[in-house]
Amino acid sequence: MANKTVIVTGASGNMGQAVVKKFLAEGYNVVGTIVPNDKAPFDIDDEKLEKVVVDLMNEDDAEKFIQNVITKYKGIEAAVLTVGGFAMGTVAATKTADIQKQYKLNFETAYNVARPVFVQMLQQTTGRIFLIGSKPGLSTANGKGMVAYSLGKSLIFRLAELMNAEAKGTDVVTSVIVPSTIDTPQNRQSMPDANHDAWVKPEDIASVISFYCSPEAATLREPVIKLYNKA
Repeated sequence: MANKTVIVTGASGNMGQAVVKKFLAEGYNVVGTIVPNDKAPFDIDDEKLEKVVVDLMNEDDAEKFIQNVITKYKGIEAAVLTVGGFAMGTVAATKTADIQKQYKLNFETAYNVARPVFVQMLQQTTGRIFLIGSKPGLSTANGKGMVAYSLGKSLIFRLAELMNAEAKGTDVVTSVIVPSTIDTPQNRQSMPDANHDAWVKPEDIASVISFYCSPEAATLREPVIKLYNKA
C-alpha cells in the first residue's frame, strides 16, 4: 500500500489507542496527538507512529501542527478526532461557564483540527474526517441531566453537515461516529453491574472507521454512523 497518513487526536485514550493500532496494522503513517502532561499510559512503539504533544484548545497551535503534518507527509488521507470531555448537570445546575467548558472540550478541539485538515483535503479533493458524537448530542431525549455535554456535542453534527455541504462533488467526507457506552476499564469500574456485552468495544469502532477509509467504502457518504451494539 502506498504511504497514507492518518491523524488521531486523543491518541492515548481507549478509543484513540484502538484506532492507532488499527491504522498501523493497515500500513498507515499515524500521527497521534497527546495533551501536555498526559498521564495516560501510551506505550505503542512503531516506526510509523509519531506522537505529538499539542494543546488542541489553542487554535494557532493546532493549525501549526496540521501544517507540519502536511509538510512532512505531503497530505492527509484521514483524521479521527477523539478528544472530548463529559459532565453531568441539569439545566438548574448548569451555568454558562459549564457550557463553555464542554464547548471547548468537545467542539473547539475538533474544529481547530478539522478546519485545516478539511482545507487540505479539499485541495487534494479526497479524504475522510471522523468526528466523535454521542447519543446525548444526537438526540435531546438522551441528553437529560447532561445539559452542557449535550449542547457541546450537538454542534459536532451541525459541523459535519456544513463541511459535507461545502465538499459536495469531491471525495472529501465528514462522518460522525456515535457510539453507545464504550467498553473501557473506566466504564466497567463505574458501572460494574451493567451488561458489558451490550457495550461497543474500542476495537470495533476502530474497525468501522478503517472500513470507511477503504476503497470498498469509497461511494459511502454516511454522515452519522451509529455504533450501538446491543445497547
